[in-house]
Amino acid sequence: MLAEHGRERTAEVGETLFQIGDETYPFIAILEGEVAVLDSDGQEIVRHGASGFLGEINLLSGQTVFLTAVVTEPMRYIAVDREALRQLLFEDGSLSDLLLTAFVERRELLQQRQGIGFEIVGPRHLPDTRRLLDFARVQRLPHSWLDPADYEQSATATAAATGSSQLPLVRLPGGTELENPSNGELSRALGIGLELAPREEVDLLIVGGGPAGLGAAVYGASEGLDTLVVDSTVLGGQAGASRRIENYLGFPAGITGTELTSRAITQARKFRARTATPYRAEALEPGEERHLVKLEEGNEVAARAVLLATGADYRRLPVEGLDRYEGVSVFYAAGPLEGQLCAAQRVGVIGGGNSAAQAAVWLARGGALVTLMHRRADLRETMSQYLIEELDRYGVAVRDRSEISALHGESWRLASVTLTDGDNLPFSFLFLFLGATPCTDWLGDVLARDSNGFILTGPDAGADGLLETSVPGIYAAGDVRAGSIKRCATAVGEGATVVRFVHERLSPAVASHR
Repeated sequence: MLAEHGRERTAEVGETLFQIGDETYPFIAILEGEVAVLDSDGQEIVRHGASGFLGEINLLSGQTVFLTAVVTEPMRYIAVDREALRQLLFEDGSLSDLLLTAFVERRELLQQRQGIGFEIVGPRHLPDTRRLLDFARVQRLPHSWLDPADYEQSATATAAATGSSQLPLVRLPGGTELENPSNGELSRALGIGLELAPREEVDLLIVGGGPAGLGAAVYGASEGLDTLVVDSTVLGGQAGASRRIENYLGFPAGITGTELTSRAITQARKFRARTATPYRAEALEPGEERHLVKLEEGNEVAARAVLLATGADYRRLPVEGLDRYEGVSVFYAAGPLEGQLCAAQRVGVIGGGNSAAQAAVWLARGGALVTLMHRRADLRETMSQYLIEELDRYGVAVRDRSEISALHGESWRLASVTLTDGDNLPFSFLFLFLGATPCTDWLGDVLARDSNGFILTGPDAGADGLLETSVPGIYAAGDVRAGSIKRCATAVGEGATVVRFVHERLSPAVASHR
């Protein structure tokens, strides 16, 4: 099947199939021979032989490659262009399952290896250094970090050595250097995401790329709507950061958030939905025929219908000095890098919801000594029963009625925390899942919101449609909507349902016929 959609080629020993920084290398299926995959220092990571294949998730995302592949035995292989591969993944379920699972696992393995990907050079006290590190973690990008203080170098000396007068500095695979780039500049330098025109006009604009936004994108684009998704960070939302979702219909063994959202993104693109990140929405101006959304880099999108699926952010601890530890000892998501960092360490997880439990179990399975703390009397008030059982199964200690009043440590390294009851607990790392604050500040008073900032819809907003806001043609779905059920499957359903309302608005004749 691959041969029907690709080209058979040969390669001799020593030949380079692709190298760091390559943006166009194809999917390679090996028929005969062997190839070694190397990092930037020429160190061998793995070898693949007959019936093996090369590539990871950047084949689908468009990112530059972080590794080099060199032939070690004469090869005969099939090269399949990226677009042809994408189409095959849509058409063949078994191939899609095999490759997507492998691509996701390979990306997670790359994240755990030092010296792969781009390098961030900058002192930890600079907010822009922490911003870039957070962006790399959220985007699940292989990267390394050089803090001049760790090498007894001053910022001036580092700048002189790199030829840069401005820190932080980012060294890209292939040698290009960027001085204190914005998240968008770094993203597009790596080949991630669509670059928008100064003004775009679409049928449906979706602001937010979590489960609700991706659900709407799949159904909207498949129904023939010109659909654009923009997100301020990374597609997938909080669900994309989940280690394992075990209560999603159709996956009895569970599925990682990365794999679920990767499949959803691929599916949306199959139907020609466009996705653009990171583009942060800054203003919404309702109109008669089109609504206008202004983005932070000066772009604007005029859409006949807008879906707000911006989700919610975890709340921060109201304690002094929290910002000193964030991104180094205090985190808001538990991924492969954090799991590796916390092995054999004492770790506190704060929160009583499902996300907190999933993180605690993941960290405990990785060898951390985990204590989960929450402020209620009983976890069953806010957590699914199966996760409560998992906490017990993996030896996670649970403390009820517990809140943190102070953090203690040297510089950026956490050593312990003090609780409101006076107890002092030794923790090297802290993970915060303290409930959600809706990402709606940018809306101002354009739409009706409740006292907590969540967007009102349906009768509560004086609207006819169940998911329509106080402004006709603007909808809300998922965690950002007041009264929503905070579950991944529910968000997907709401996003898909919005498409029906959009069609009724844009095609009155069709709606009347139905």
